[in-house]
Amino acid sequence: MYEVPDQSGKYVVVTGANSGTGKEAARRLAAAGARVVMAVRTPAKGEAARAEILARHPGALLDVRRVDLADLSSVQAFADELLADGVPLDVLVNNAGVMIPPERMLTADGFELQFGTNFLGPFALTVRLLPLLLAAPAPRVATMSSGMANFGRIQFDDLQWERRYRRFRAYSQSKLADLIMGRRLAAIAAERGWPLLSTIAHPGITRTNLQTAGPSLGRDRPSAVDRLMARLDLTPTQDVEQGTEPLLVAAVSPDAVPGAYYGPSRWLESVGPTKLARIPRRALDDDVAARLWTTAEELTGVSLPAVLA
Repeated sequence: MYEVPDQSGKYVVVTGANSGTGKEAARRLAAAGARVVMAVRTPAKGEAARAEILARHPGALLDVRRVDLADLSSVQAFADELLADGVPLDVLVNNAGVMIPPERMLTADGFELQFGTNFLGPFALTVRLLPLLLAAPAPRVATMSSGMANFGRIQFDDLQWERRYRRFRAYSQSKLADLIMGRRLAAIAAERGWPLLSTIAHPGITRTNLQTAGPSLGRDRPSAVDRLMARLDLTPTQDVEQGTEPLLVAAVSPDAVPGAYYGPSRWLESVGPTKLARIPRRALDDDVAARLWTTAEELTGVSLPAVLA
């Protein structure tokens, strides 16, 4: 199991920190000495997760704050609070997301839910927090993608899935976009001479509530097909402690490199210790990356020149 190096004095934000890989990342970073902001959509769930962590690590420094990545006004309010505090941000962990809701749903701003929550929200948050990140001596941004990014395609002619919603394809597109964003941010940092390290990770097949929460959106429970799929043990799976390892390596390992992608090393990158993951061909197209970044700026109204002026 990966041992997080000493994080004493570090200030870290983890999104989706109330459950799954987000909670585990927050726990282990705090246990290593970091002051962690647990950025969650539902504060009550965040406080419950904070209490669980404190029961194991009484000295953990944890602060629960609300952010809804499906609402750009909430993203702005969260970022504005941190900017007002003025504390340099050492690490931003973009972990939160939603997976395969059964029907096309929209964010508060009218975006398809997965594209908006998984990509546009984290994009806006990252760009808005850049002033705090660049005020830290060696800032890092680690973004959670998915093995499903291998099957993704950026459909610029229908990013919001208005013509025909296909939940798995929409999810794959959103996670491919995360991978592209992380690599594009690394390239921008290099171009501008920033000391910022941007990395990406995926958890393989990790048992969390993400697989059941998404298919239940808008319903009392998942469909019969989703429940059957959840019971079928067709591939190896791993627990959240192991599944969080790639994200932690991306976020704090001294050996991590800009634009690198980390994931499990065994059974087609489904389980096991962390290694450099295979980057899908569609994530390597620089023209697509530049276009996607510009499109995200236009859709969110958040851009590099404005936030850094």
